[in-house]
Amino acid sequence: MPYTFGERPNLLYIHSDQHNPFVTGCYGDPVVQTPNLDRLAAQGVVFDSAYCPSPICVPSRMSTLTGRHPHENDCWTNEHALDSGIPTMAHAMGAAGYWPVLVGRMHARGPDQLHGYAERLVGDHSPNYLGGAPGVDHGMLTGTQGPARVSLEKSGIGQNAYEVHDEYVTAATVHRLNELGVARRSGVLDEPFSLSVGLMLPHQPFVARREDYERYAGKVPPPDHPEPWGDHLHPYHRWWRERCGIVEVTEEEVMRARTAYWALVDRVDHMVGQMLDALERNGLAENTLIVYSSDHGEQVGEHGLWWKQTFYEESARVPLIMSWPGHLPEGLRYDGVVSALDVNATILDALGAPALAASHGRTLLPILRGESDAWHDTAFTEYCTDEGCIQRMVRRGDWKLNFYHGQPPQLFNLHEDPKELNDCAGDPACREVLDELSAVILDGWDPDAVWARMQEKIGDQEVLTAWARRVKPPETHRWPLRPEMDYIE
Repeated sequence: MPYTFGERPNLLYIHSDQHNPFVTGCYGDPVVQTPNLDRLAAQGVVFDSAYCPSPICVPSRMSTLTGRHPHENDCWTNEHALDSGIPTMAHAMGAAGYWPVLVGRMHARGPDQLHGYAERLVGDHSPNYLGGAPGVDHGMLTGTQGPARVSLEKSGIGQNAYEVHDEYVTAATVHRLNELGVARRSGVLDEPFSLSVGLMLPHQPFVARREDYERYAGKVPPPDHPEPWGDHLHPYHRWWRERCGIVEVTEEEVMRARTAYWALVDRVDHMVGQMLDALERNGLAENTLIVYSSDHGEQVGEHGLWWKQTFYEESARVPLIMSWPGHLPEGLRYDGVVSALDVNATILDALGAPALAASHGRTLLPILRGESDAWHDTAFTEYCTDEGCIQRMVRRGDWKLNFYHGQPPQLFNLHEDPKELNDCAGDPACREVLDELSAVILDGWDPDAVWARMQEKIGDQEVLTAWARRVKPPETHRWPLRPEMDYIE
């Protein structure tokens, strides 16, 4: 798409961490207060069937950057580093003449902490390197940041250090927008800007400040489908619940953690509002593409599960809102199946940046503008671990197939069964759909080859970890999380 420099849009891309789309006002939650995201939704397009590339942080974020699936990035776990030779959307924006800036979270491993961004502010709280020192000390909330029962036990009122991180990120973003506003008004700058913002919230610990927590105390409902423990559970979910200590969870823990999560989503919305207000206050909103999404969802007790690491809608679906005044319709809901890879392609198309050659993403602009009705209506999600879980999901149209290597599949018709309560994989009437989607999942994806490669990478990780512990390479983009930032009352 050809532009003169003055015509090209600005970009404000806000990417949160672990936001279940169903806990958002514009997605139908009657309790949570998200006036800023709702305002953005009213001014743009809400996507009702958007999926993450992986229901865990690093592979999802790296795939969103590259437009490639996790197995094509060779990046499946939070310990895997993205090859610096793979071009990202930041590289493409830079190639198009933008100065791509990232504020906050990227969660990249290894020496490349930019991956195409020209400038990065605040950074991540976690080490740049495997084995990087010093490690992260969450003080009173140690262990609550991971998938473990302690995150439910130590939930409630207090302070989550990730909220402190995001306050720094929000302040830096607002400051940069103020600087851009001054530069525009003074006539010094007439070039478009590209600003990507990475938030940590509403990721656990499930701990929120008193004011926010008390706003939701007694108002958040229990899970619709808590799913009691039993032999009927899928083998993977049985194993996962046993591994994480959530075979049985007390009602008190459930409600404390859920109340805190709703409060943390409220806090995300407040921070988004500060960014949107700064954009408008500085006269920058008129030609700015605003995108809000997340790297994956959060189970919050549905199906008896917590955190992410599953293909259920609460985990694999993400919120996605796009607004671009005069270029995208206002108040539109799009129910076609889309992927974060498509978000990558859409941003690059809007900015007039070169498409990434190996990206599977497709631009949504022709669909949203009514210029075309042809859409692939397909999204893949991949989840593989060093413990031997080799899994992939495909959503195509109304159907979703979850493939578990060496275990039974799950098949759901999301039109008839949006809560995923009726597994159709064993229904003879659905055999044709099962076979068709199984072939789609396995086309170009070999679970045995994935597992073999992951075992090779375990050895690589051991060497890289030992190297970082002995050499202590400099941490170039590290935000100083301190143990006193995490506490529970």
